[in-house]
Amino acid sequence: MNSKLQGMKIAILGGDRRQLILIDQLVRLGAIIQVIGLPTDPDTRIRECATVAEAVTGADVVILPMPGTNDEGKIHAVFSKIPLLLTPEIMDRIPQEVPILVGAAKPYLKNLVAARSREMIEIAEIDDVAILNSIPSAEGAIQLAMEESLITIHGSNSFVLGFGRCGITLARMLCGLGAKVTAVARKSADLARIYEAGYEACTFGEMEDLIQEADFIFNTVPAPVLPAGLLKKVKPEVVIVDIASTPGGTDFKAAANLGLKAILAPGLPGKVAPKTAGDILARVVPDLITTALGLN
Repeated sequence: MNSKLQGMKIAILGGDRRQLILIDQLVRLGAIIQVIGLPTDPDTRIRECATVAEAVTGADVVILPMPGTNDEGKIHAVFSKIPLLLTPEIMDRIPQEVPILVGAAKPYLKNLVAARSREMIEIAEIDDVAILNSIPSAEGAIQLAMEESLITIHGSNSFVLGFGRCGITLARMLCGLGAKVTAVARKSADLARIYEAGYEACTFGEMEDLIQEADFIFNTVPAPVLPAGLLKKVKPEVVIVDIASTPGGTDFKAAANLGLKAILAPGLPGKVAPKTAGDILARVVPDLITTALGLN
C-alpha cells in the first residue's frame, strides 16, 4: 500500500465513472477526498463539496477529469446537475506548489495554467496510460463501426489514419478480425513498421488514390486529414469513425452533405469500458502524485 498518500487532501473535480474507481483507490491508500460533481458513498474520508472553490480549498492535489474542461472552462462532469466552472479566480485559489492533474487539456485550460506559470500533468500523454487506453479506444471504435455497417470487419478494406499508440492497436485488432488493413502515416519509420507488421502502408498523399477502396476508415489524427475533397472520393456506404480529440480530423459538415456515415467518438475508454479505464487511472495516478510532490 502506498502510505505516502495517508492523510493527503485530494480535490476531485467532476468526471465520470472512471473517477469513481480512482476515488475508491485513493481512499484505500489513506487519502482524504474533497469531491464535487460525483455521486459518492458515505465515508468519513470523502467530503462532498458545494462549489468548485470549496473543493480546491486546502487541497494538496487537484485532479480534473480526463476530458478536462471545454473552451469556456466548463468541467466535464456527467453526473452533475449544475455546470462546474474552472474560472481564473478559482485557479488563483490553488497554491503554486499544488500539482494539477488532467487527462488532456484543451486551449482554455492550457492558457489558464500558462498565464500563472503553473505546471500541469496531462495523464493521457503518458505512454503507459495512452497505450493501455488504446485498448478500449480501439474496441469501442470497432464496435461503433460494426453497428453502423451492413458488412463484417472480416474481409473488409479498413483504413487506419495515423500509426501512433491508438493506430497501432486498432490496426492489430482489425487484422485479427480478418480485415485487410491499410495504415496511413507520414514518418518513414512508421511506414517501415507498418510494412513489417504485414499491413498495407501508404502516406497521406498516396491515400488520395486509394481511399475509394475503403469500407471502413478509422481516424486517430487530430488534424484535418479527411477534408471535403477527399470525402467525395469514398464509397457512399463507407463508415468513418473518428476517435481523435474534438473536433477530430474529418470535415463532418461535408460528410453530412455527402450522406456519409461519419462518427466523432473521442473519449471512448470512459464510455465503452469505464471500469477498465478507471483501473488504469487507479494504477498510475497515486505514483504520479507522489512523484509530483517529491515523495518518492
